[in-house]
Amino acid sequence: MSVWRLELRDSFHKMGEISVLPGFLHLVSLGCLHKGQKIGFLFFVREVKRESSVSFDISKPEATASVKRKRVKRELELNGEHHKKQFGVVPDIEDFRYEKAKTLTASSKATASSVKVEKKVRVSSVIKVGAPDNWEAVLGGIKSMRLSGEAPVDTKGCEKAGSLLPPKERRFAVLISTMMSSQTKDEVTHAAVERLSENGLLDPDAIVRTDETTLANLIKPVGFYQRKAQFIKEASKICLERFGGDIPDSLNELLALRGVGPKMAHLVMSIAWKNTQGICVDTHVHRISNRLGWVFREGTKQKTTTPEQTRISLEKWLPKDEWEPINPLLVGFGQTICTPLRPKCDNCGINNLCPSAFKESSSPNPKQKKTRSP
Repeated sequence: MSVWRLELRDSFHKMGEISVLPGFLHLVSLGCLHKGQKIGFLFFVREVKRESSVSFDISKPEATASVKRKRVKRELELNGEHHKKQFGVVPDIEDFRYEKAKTLTASSKATASSVKVEKKVRVSSVIKVGAPDNWEAVLGGIKSMRLSGEAPVDTKGCEKAGSLLPPKERRFAVLISTMMSSQTKDEVTHAAVERLSENGLLDPDAIVRTDETTLANLIKPVGFYQRKAQFIKEASKICLERFGGDIPDSLNELLALRGVGPKMAHLVMSIAWKNTQGICVDTHVHRISNRLGWVFREGTKQKTTTPEQTRISLEKWLPKDEWEPINPLLVGFGQTICTPLRPKCDNCGINNLCPSAFKESSSPNPKQKKTRSP
């Protein structure tokens, strides 16, 4: 096969000669067309030598090639793929590595971008819950059903404790009554308060001087009466030492008392200090709010699972002037109609608005006809 012998020149000097097979001549020509002909040509000759063992001779071998390769990389960085396609420069292995790394980087960025987009979609898809439909009609209906005042909370709730006492003594009675009320019916709590009053123990100083066993026997059978006797003695001592015999007047200080949780603290602030800072959510308020579809866990359409979740959800949409009355209102409704077991949906005036109406066993008689309010 014939071999073409080519002479390398720049504008002024002969730089060397090469031997090229005819089939590669057009590539050499393409490599010499642009301004940097030596880059393309030197690069090409090295490839020809490697593939076809054609010898070549040039005046500036390795040093020039090394410098030119770096320049190629810089030009590739600046001009990208378009530059190579335009001038037909065959990439070196270093350029392959560079392009591969750049592709991987771009791919990683694209993946990260898609992840960011996905996260944005997830954030934007979080459910924002506003005031429930017909809540005013539902609340009005419950208020109408509660006008009779027949529920235990209406006559024996914590707000009735020490009602005839001076303000300071009444506040202490409200605190003690509230601390005993958890896991206990209003009637039982009220009776325990009456026994303490009869023994002169609605006073912090008197409680501190009374032994814990005597106190526990007086408040029995309230739920967990022994633990509550201990907490009541501790709270009485704090009231004497830090508040001059009065009770704490802030939510945080009330919560610092052992045996006082968020429900109790909000109730005491509302009743004793007339300072409503949040909704008091007990088991009745928690249950009824979920049955009515009034509350949801944060960012979801799922029911709340704790009274504290219910409080947070209610406070997001219920007008603040309803925060104080909502507790005795729903407690009494839960004691008389919307009971924990077998709610009396047939007797409920809002069963046409309640999403849970007749979905639980509402009557011990399964054959009783279910009738919704018009």
